[in-house]
Amino acid sequence: MSDDSTALNLTDFKPVPKLVVKETSIEKPRFPVIDAHIHLQAPFGGEWINRPLESLLDALDAAHVKAVVDLDGGWGEDILDAHLKHFKEGAPERFVHFGGVDWAQWETHGDRFGEWAAERFRKQVLRGAEGLKIWKPFGLHVKDQHGKRVAVDDERLSPLWETAGELHLPVIAHIADPAAFFDPLSPRNERWEELHAQPSWQFPSPPFPSFMTLMEDFANLVRRHKNTTFIGAHVGCYAENLAWVSSLLDECPNFNVDISARLGEIGRQPYSARKFFTNYADRILFGTDARATLDSYGLYYRFLETDDEYFNYSVNNPPTQGRWHIYGLYLPDDVLEKVYTQNAERLIFKRSPV
Repeated sequence: MSDDSTALNLTDFKPVPKLVVKETSIEKPRFPVIDAHIHLQAPFGGEWINRPLESLLDALDAAHVKAVVDLDGGWGEDILDAHLKHFKEGAPERFVHFGGVDWAQWETHGDRFGEWAAERFRKQVLRGAEGLKIWKPFGLHVKDQHGKRVAVDDERLSPLWETAGELHLPVIAHIADPAAFFDPLSPRNERWEELHAQPSWQFPSPPFPSFMTLMEDFANLVRRHKNTTFIGAHVGCYAENLAWVSSLLDECPNFNVDISARLGEIGRQPYSARKFFTNYADRILFGTDARATLDSYGLYYRFLETDDEYFNYSVNNPPTQGRWHIYGLYLPDDVLEKVYTQNAERLIFKRSPV
């Protein structure tokens, strides 16, 4: 503590709201749920790959989650095969697994990398992959054979996106982290605590591209490949600006979003968010990007279903993403059922009955 009696370390500031507001606990969602964005191995989703399948199924059953989309299939046959054997073989109706791209191979394949990656994805699909996951190093760290950063809309990758479209399989893309991760790490940065705890999550420009460069390149990619279904992870990677996301949804019928890991963003703009959900009910997928626990799922159910005011969006206190609280959206049943289940059934679970 400072000698100044009026000073207080931010880490010691843990105010207790004096608001007297309704608190609703929802352990059972109004409709069965498909989690379209989950990880089943470390570091994001725990160690389910190393635990008995029954323990995960029990956790999903407790939260009334009838199926999940596992995004940890990676690009090596050994990882994908391990996930297919451990999860899919044991409960085929409960799991869909996505493949990925081995960007390290660009130096070997040069300007034909896109064709190689497309063929590699075809092989993943033959093994059991039912979609493609693009992780955030794409656009930030991936370089071509000349050591130059590969832009998100690089035309050399067209064969990969066109192959996904030809196979009628979706591409879930995480292109950019929260916008504040690209801002200077000053006292004005709303993610100051989080970025100090995780310095590697900061992407100042230069040397990294600006946040809007990444987003506009992503929009160009979606526009260019109209026959490919894209799902923008984390509310299209721009939950802070629902008007921008809405504009791309309006322009591109092949674009969709999931809501994973962004309760802290959409929950603090409840009027805009409720309008967003009702306007694009057919284009929004439920997802958590969190550990499969009842506490975690319960926060999402409370946010989507109730009109509760000013509550913590995280199981941590204070919440790790930012020191604010959120408001419930109180969505109608027809919107909830699409977000919880129907959109994922239509876009992802075409080959795996749920």
